Amino acid sequence: MIRTRYEDWRGEVERGLQVLRSRTERVVPLGLSMGGTLVLDVVSANPDSVAGAVTINAPVLDREGILVKLAPFLEHVLPLVPASAAGLARNDIAKPGMNELAYAWVPAKAGNSLVREFPRIRGQLANVTCPMFVAYSRADHSVPPENSKAILRMLGSKDITELALERSYHVATLDYDLELIEERVTAFVDRVAG
Repeated sequence: MIRTRYEDWRGEVERGLQVLRSRTERVVPLGLSMGGTLVLDVVSANPDSVAGAVTINAPVLDREGILVKLAPFLEHVLPLVPASAAGLARNDIAKPGMNELAYAWVPAKAGNSLVREFPRIRGQLANVTCPMFVAYSRADHSVPPENSKAILRMLGSKDITELALERSYHVATLDYDLELIEERVTAFVDRVAG
């Protein structure tokens, strides 16, 4: 990850969607956390290219604090920062015995390349007119639920499904609400992609 930046990750999402569109009539991308942000970015650039989209605990809001303000300068001095300094809770899962296998350290330039894109992505959310499913954990220690609430307000879609997760932390796909997510997302995809 230390050698990659946001534009690399976005490019991979675009390529993946092209491959899927060549194999099937309808595509519904789903992203967790930064993956959700990437889905929003790609879909907002071409909302007619998908049947719908799903985000779970996606960050789009600017973080606050002194470290955030210093990050553009510190990235030139510190190639890696502790995940906690980047605002990420380690193993943010309520269910005992689960492990998200996340980085303990975050590549500073890579992480900042994501954060720099948030204002642009927020500005594009009104372009998202396809059906949307937005899930968020009320007790997320990495991406506050205010991010998903902002997404819900900014989307241009008239077809929005909201799911507040009551029992899971950030990595909801490994947590107590996994079955609920599977059930509701499957129903959404069946409806929009038939």
